Amino acid sequence: MPPSAEPRTAPNSGGVQSLERAFDLLERMADAGGEVGLSELSASSGLPLPTIHRLMRTLVACGYVRQQPNRRYALGPRLIRLGESSARLLGTWARPHLARLVDETGETANMALLDGDEVVYVAQVPSRHSVRMFTEVGRRVLPHSTGVGKALLAQSPDDEVRALLARTGMPAATEKTITTPEDFLEELARVRDAGFAMDDNEQEIGVRCLAVPVPDSPTSAAISVSGPAGRVTEAATDLIVPLLREVAAQLSAALAGAATPS
Repeated sequence: MPPSAEPRTAPNSGGVQSLERAFDLLERMADAGGEVGLSELSASSGLPLPTIHRLMRTLVACGYVRQQPNRRYALGPRLIRLGESSARLLGTWARPHLARLVDETGETANMALLDGDEVVYVAQVPSRHSVRMFTEVGRRVLPHSTGVGKALLAQSPDDEVRALLARTGMPAATEKTITTPEDFLEELARVRDAGFAMDDNEQEIGVRCLAVPVPDSPTSAAISVSGPAGRVTEAATDLIVPLLREVAAQLSAALAGAATPS
């Protein structure tokens, strides 16, 4: 079933229509995996082919789209620079919220995004404990063995998760890592029921991580609290998870405010 032809930008909002349409096409290309044909874009957006062709010519000239030898169009390299800059800003906006998590839990707080098939950490505020968890900002990991990865993938349909796992494989980081798609999909069902995800010694032995998605984030994002399993206990989980949800909602509101022009 083709994506909705409803525009993704607010119509008649005082914006420039051609600009709104161009960004709408870029988002539809991203949803389609980064490469599409003009007829596919026309079918999904409801725009006539001549309009799409004119917009794509402009995007190609600017480097945001490139035309492949097979005549299909792909997202262009100039978008990488924009994405990297926006990810850094997202991390900057998140840091005060992560700092609150550290203040109230004593453990390290992280923010991560789903970038393609991988999880990338974009912000961290470390615990003040001498024994603490540390993940380098910019580090990329496979999602199946992390709390943030589970929180992010729990929002996706099962068939999309299966396709991702088929592409990445499910290597075992520890003896507790989930390594089959069936078991992982059952875990995601538990995540949806519980409202939070846990990495229980699955990425690193002795480490437990609790994570929740950031609702209505402009890109798929999750925040987490991680620490030694001896401190992130079941009793601590009962205190940390409600705080994670509260901070995720506050961060969501902050990102919505940052995205609204004055």
